[in-house]
Amino acid sequence: MTKISVNLRSFSFGLAVAGALLTACNRNPDAAGPDDDTSTTGRINISVDETFAPILKSHIDTFQQLYTYAHVTAAYKPENDVAQDILTDKVRAVVLARPLNANEKSVLEKQMLIPRTTHIATDGLAIILHPSNPDSLLTMAQLSDIFSGKKADWKEVSGKGKAGQVDVVFDANRSSTTRYVQDSITRGAALSKRVFAAKSNPALLDYVATHPNAIGIVGANWISDRDDAAVQRFLKRVRVASISSEANPKSVDDYYQPFQAYLALKKYPLRREVYIISREGRAGLGTGFASFVAGTKGQLIVLKSGLMPATGQTRIVNTSKK
Repeated sequence: MTKISVNLRSFSFGLAVAGALLTACNRNPDAAGPDDDTSTTGRINISVDETFAPILKSHIDTFQQLYTYAHVTAAYKPENDVAQDILTDKVRAVVLARPLNANEKSVLEKQMLIPRTTHIATDGLAIILHPSNPDSLLTMAQLSDIFSGKKADWKEVSGKGKAGQVDVVFDANRSSTTRYVQDSITRGAALSKRVFAAKSNPALLDYVATHPNAIGIVGANWISDRDDAAVQRFLKRVRVASISSEANPKSVDDYYQPFQAYLALKKYPLRREVYIISREGRAGLGTGFASFVAGTKGQLIVLKSGLMPATGQTRIVNTSKK
């Protein structure tokens, strides 16, 4: 028997974000020129953790369709490069899977700046396997052994797999997924010697799809939007593993995939928060774009992408046979 649960998250915004969004929604686009820097007009460069490329492209396209005088140019990069861009004033806003740390904040404070951080989503990191791999149910302990190289052959993982060295593949060097694995899965232990970077998320998915011994990790927005033709192609070629945080799972019901319901209920263990961080000292286009992503239309895009919206009402209903 499975559970029946309904979880309603209250729809709320911070006063600063709400105020900027109200300004953006009520502004007459004819009242400002294309080069005026306001919350809905002007030009801005932003840097984005490349893990979130699909969802941010959707946000930017929609924002620019709504506000024709707004021009947002995004560069998709590894996490470390994104963080450096906002510290060195290469961009006014960034999208990261973490807040700025104390050292990074101190760099901005020396520039007399206080960063504005807006929570926009909860992401789930998906573990990707070749379709022929029988080890599709994995515990966090097993993942730690795999990523650290403690278990370097698939026959050692559960006893079900065929003999073969485990190939661990990440999207890129210095990526947010690499950091997450070391912080939250291996807990600081060195990564396996059989680790390499595929240089992009599509390349990672292609590699896993063509190498039976491979295991990869990608952001949920690469495999969750079932209306996206690219996602449909990926899902036909790879298998998404189910993960359990239990030391000794009793049944398949203790394993979860990165679906929105399991992100909302905190059942899926590989979760992380997503933020837009702005260095603007006033309500410019960076603030307006952050307000849009955190607002009603932006959060609907998050919902459709498969991530968990940071704000808004989410209804989760699980039904089952009695």
